[in-house]
Amino acid sequence: MSLAFHRITFAYDGTISSLMENVTVHFPEGWTGVVGPNGAGKTTVLCLAAGDLQPQQGTISRPEHIVSCPQRTDDAPEQLAQFISATEAEACVLRGKLQIGEDWADRWATLSHGERKRTQIAVALWRQPDVLLIDEPTNHIDFAAYTLLAEALIAFRGIGLLVSHDRELLDLLCRQCLFLDPPQAVVRPGGYTEGAAQARLEEASLRAEREVAQQQLERLNGVAQRRHAEASRADRKKSKRGLACGDSDGRAKIDRARVSGKDGQAGRLANQLSGRLAHAQERIWSLQVKKRYAVNFWLDGSTSPRQRLFAIPADTIALDGSRRLAIPELLMMRSERIAITGANGLGKSTLIWHILHRLSVPDEHLVYVPQEIDLARTRDIMAAVQRLSHEQLGVVMTVVSALGSRPERLLRNLDASPGELRKVLLALGVIRRPHLIIMDEPTNHLDLPAIESLEDAFRDCPCGLLLVSHDLRFLARIAGTRWHLQQEGTTVTLSANEKF
Repeated sequence: MSLAFHRITFAYDGTISSLMENVTVHFPEGWTGVVGPNGAGKTTVLCLAAGDLQPQQGTISRPEHIVSCPQRTDDAPEQLAQFISATEAEACVLRGKLQIGEDWADRWATLSHGERKRTQIAVALWRQPDVLLIDEPTNHIDFAAYTLLAEALIAFRGIGLLVSHDRELLDLLCRQCLFLDPPQAVVRPGGYTEGAAQARLEEASLRAEREVAQQQLERLNGVAQRRHAEASRADRKKSKRGLACGDSDGRAKIDRARVSGKDGQAGRLANQLSGRLAHAQERIWSLQVKKRYAVNFWLDGSTSPRQRLFAIPADTIALDGSRRLAIPELLMMRSERIAITGANGLGKSTLIWHILHRLSVPDEHLVYVPQEIDLARTRDIMAAVQRLSHEQLGVVMTVVSALGSRPERLLRNLDASPGELRKVLLALGVIRRPHLIIMDEPTNHLDLPAIESLEDAFRDCPCGLLLVSHDLRFLARIAGTRWHLQQEGTTVTLSANEKF
């Protein structure tokens, strides 16, 4: 049983550059992390491994039984109903370990994205594949579920490919990581932290080697200039033009130099040096170090002229079944930063929708980024981006570039990755100079440099922020106030105005 890429080259139709060129990699038993910036081809690697995409060149050897867990959780996984009703020990253990409800197959549409993700992975593990492909397994997952999920993935004994921006999970699970930097792909042993450290050492060594080669080239250029000057002087000496007809001594000296070869030596040395110069230049070209773009941007928000962004009276909101969400009076002032936290399925996204319909903020000064956006809506958004004015498009692409994605790739097609789409939505929001930004799981799908850049931008932004996230480290660096949901019986209560 093996999974291997042999000299793979792949590019999407209509694109100029390849995502992969001549890539060979072996995936052994255990977990291999697939890492890289948004748009580098992580999901593409999974699709190639599954056989959903075919390379332009090269071959892929794979076992027959392959199961994929995609990023999106729109559709219920295959065999969900069979998994829920299965009575064998394996299914019972997985349902218990990952806390899968007996009615979840019937009410998939009402489940939170975190509950769907757990279910997706539980069904995949139950099917006992030879190869398991998982794309961003910890998106939407609360802390308690995270621990349970990690334990379940550790127990998997097949070949696993894990696409994730979660450094802790990659370090915990992976025996090797495939680092994507199109069109290259490099396997490094260990988890993300070990592999990234090795990559930094390799790049530092490459830069040092290139600097030495550049110094050698400059030295050779200096020598070449001197030798060419010497050869030119020798040529002038060897010429009898300009000598008087009766200058027999001068003509004799030139003839002796030609016989001895002393003057010709300067020319030969100059020619030999030309070959060394060409070799030195080729060496420098072979030691190219990719340009690394700074990932940072200014989120150009504005302060609302209103003191209050919203004031919502106490209310009770129906959830699924008999459960209710009880909320106190909710008040948000301009420039306030509020974090909404709580376990999966307690109604955080429902609360956001309740607030969205009761705002005092004009639509033109509101930015809302939901947890997930389906493919059809993604294409509509990207088509709208391509129709922007030249000036507006420039602003959007500047922000996208500052968040670490290449604008030219986004403008070539409508199928942006979820991470790229979130960057585009933020960039579209910048055009509005928002009074309020509402984001449901803002760090989902974003690569690590973009997350750090977003933290910096949010800290400096003058507008109000309302953020739903399970990433407590991210929230702690930004939010001053915390609204926390917790369940008691059939009632979910919201504790507002806690200090973060």
